[in-house]
Amino acid sequence: MSQFTRRSVLHLSAGLAASALVLCAAASQASAADKILLIINGALGDKSFFDSANRGIEMIKQKYGDKVETRVLEIGDDPTKWEPALLDASEKDWNLIIAGTYSISETLGEVAKQYPDKKYILYDATVPYQEGGFDNVYSIQYKQNEGSYLGGVLAASLLKSGKLPADAGTALGFLGGMDIPVINDFLVGYIAGAQSVSPDVKVAVSYAGSFTDAAKGKELGLAQYRSGVGIGFTAASQAGLGQLSAAKETGKFVLGVDSDQEAIFAESDPAIASQVISSVLKNVDVSLLQAYDLYAEGKLPFGSGKAVGLSEGAVGLVESGNMAKLATPDVLAAVKSAKEKIASGEIRVPTAFGMSTEQVAKLRESVRP
Repeated sequence: MSQFTRRSVLHLSAGLAASALVLCAAASQASAADKILLIINGALGDKSFFDSANRGIEMIKQKYGDKVETRVLEIGDDPTKWEPALLDASEKDWNLIIAGTYSISETLGEVAKQYPDKKYILYDATVPYQEGGFDNVYSIQYKQNEGSYLGGVLAASLLKSGKLPADAGTALGFLGGMDIPVINDFLVGYIAGAQSVSPDVKVAVSYAGSFTDAAKGKELGLAQYRSGVGIGFTAASQAGLGQLSAAKETGKFVLGVDSDQEAIFAESDPAIASQVISSVLKNVDVSLLQAYDLYAEGKLPFGSGKAVGLSEGAVGLVESGNMAKLATPDVLAAVKSAKEKIASGEIRVPTAFGMSTEQVAKLRESVRP
């Protein structure tokens, strides 16, 4: 073999080897799974909000299979542990870190600034994009006031229908986890929906001061029912489970939240399920899957956020189960009409976001039994 030919073969072999390495690297990169971490600043098992987020991760895994690697990390409700957990997660090789709630939003925002190459999804809250430094954060907020409006229409209509037991009570109730804007957004929408049916409706309002204290939730729920509340509405995560227990104990009714709580308790505690007239849905699961779909396509607009509601399927009202049994045709028609008018923009549901503390307090006082 001539020296020229030998050199050509060597160059060709080296070129082929380099090409093979590039192809292998590309194939490896293409086949590498997206690593997704969901951080729960509380605990699973609330049968509402956090469990819905967990379902969202399960939906992503089910749809994308081996293309994703997922993990859920429960870090508890102690705020002093949130920053260390987020910092630790950001040091690892997660491609996407997801966390939610108004309470953790400031902490996540500060951590995200320190790791500009990491990507974060914040749900049920937002960060101050106008201040800059949040180009790696996408936030999802929910128009829970729209779903709660439907809940208010249903609850007030049922009280008015006369189809509930005679001793069911004459007022509505609301149990919030904490007196904060996102929870008061449920309240504001609920009151507006109820007033559209009965302008003089009365609503007893309580806050547990916690999203985990089920005992406190039950205590407040019992107090409401004993004071004449016929249908309570809980927006309190695990603390709200206490109100469900109070409904079971008193034989009164309750409007669940975030997930279909009648269906969730149908087998484990039928006595609770029987008292859940419906649930105002906050479909965290659906919104997380929608966000990841965009992320997988490279289209998720980090550095911005979006508020999602009825039109996106992110909030709603359960219309099967007990609701279908209890609601008269007039009640069903009222809910349907409200839904259509919200979707068309004919009804603009008021929101707690932008309301002052004094304005919220005045609203609560105006409907106090």
